Amino acid sequence: MNPTVASEHGMKGDNRRGSSRLGMIAREHESTTDRLDGSVRAREMAPVTAESPASRPKIIQRIDDPSPEAANRQALEELHHGADGLAIVFEGAPNAFGHGLPATAEALATALRDVPLTRTHLRLDVHPQSRASIDWLVQILGARRVSPDRLDISFGFDPASLFAGSGRLRMSIEALLASMPQSLAHFFALAVPGILLEADGRVFHNAGATDAQELGVMLASALSYLRMFEDARQPVLYAAAHIGFSVSIDQDHRRSRAKLRALRDLWGRVLESYSVPPIEATIHAETSYRMLTSRAPETNVARSMIAAMAAIDAGVSSLSLLPPALPSEFPDARSRRAARNTLLVLGEEAKLAARTHAADADVVALASEIGEQAWLELRRIEDEGGVLRSLHEGRIQQRIAESRAALAASLREGESRIVGTTLHATKNGRRMAPSVPVRTLTEDGVVFCEPLPVVRLEELLQSA
Repeated sequence: MNPTVASEHGMKGDNRRGSSRLGMIAREHESTTDRLDGSVRAREMAPVTAESPASRPKIIQRIDDPSPEAANRQALEELHHGADGLAIVFEGAPNAFGHGLPATAEALATALRDVPLTRTHLRLDVHPQSRASIDWLVQILGARRVSPDRLDISFGFDPASLFAGSGRLRMSIEALLASMPQSLAHFFALAVPGILLEADGRVFHNAGATDAQELGVMLASALSYLRMFEDARQPVLYAAAHIGFSVSIDQDHRRSRAKLRALRDLWGRVLESYSVPPIEATIHAETSYRMLTSRAPETNVARSMIAAMAAIDAGVSSLSLLPPALPSEFPDARSRRAARNTLLVLGEEAKLAARTHAADADVVALASEIGEQAWLELRRIEDEGGVLRSLHEGRIQQRIAESRAALAASLREGESRIVGTTLHATKNGRRMAPSVPVRTLTEDGVVFCEPLPVVRLEELLQSA
């Protein structure tokens, strides 16, 4: 395929161009589906690379202490004990869950003091000051005389997940899209070999989205990024390497593997529409927050271990386990150590096994099913004007609300169970009060939408 790049830029032109490309892919997908039986279709849906956990993913530990000094001690300890990288979680981030490092240049400089930047993978989780945090990091690099091209970093900039999580944007959708090319040009001038834009599905997952909805929104975000790169006059072949994905994984090992497999295949299809050769997707996996329980925190370790095994089997680029005590209290050193050591042990097991295996037939079939549903969600979002406009009009939120209600019904009727709560319930289990109060940051906005809630399965069960 050699789609023609429209000369007109802006929202309307972008949507027309995207609809044309998606239409071409959809027609090919539909004709392929019609003429192939299930087994051949499963092979057609194979990802860019097979699952090959010969080497473990990078182990990433979240740094979210409200005290920059404490965050620095935590960061150095995590690296000393085997972590490969750090995820900096600022206050107000959709993934902060009430905690987070103060969103200032001074706090970031303090938290990263003495951290070996050129030997550490850094993630800046999406947050309201995402653009400014790039400048903060550049200041740190200048002060420490570190060349940006020696970094291994993901800036985690994702307007869609920020909009969905906070319910507001500081500028209009049109202004945001128009300003992005200039920001991207500034990034390319730095020559940083990392991920700039990340399609983040975690905020949607933790609001109750299905796997297909999570992937559909992520692909819609990634597609909008490709348009932005075009407007920045950057070749898509070069730009695609600077787009990454962040996804939630839960205790359903088979389904988590299938979701990751579907994501790789769908990204390959999008790139194919741009005549871009297959590029391995950069995927950061994080254990699901919604699956964690506060009534039996010890069972969270088992859930997280199963989820991590799925991510390792699927060959993700990096992996982070949420501390098991996170829903109950601000995680202490013991809780963080449990998350880190779980990954270290599983990672070593993966290296010792050194196996290369194809996914099971049922995983392939499930990936095909999830992929088809995700593609339909992507088409819906594109028909609604793109991911930001769909969120602005509340369409994505409505579909996720329906999925959340269905999930609550399955919990109420016993179709889905929570170990430690509804199955093998912990005796005398009690919910612990958070040791750090949840802080809601007020922020001015220009465009508003209904923010997605963060709802754990345990809470859904209570409400049901």
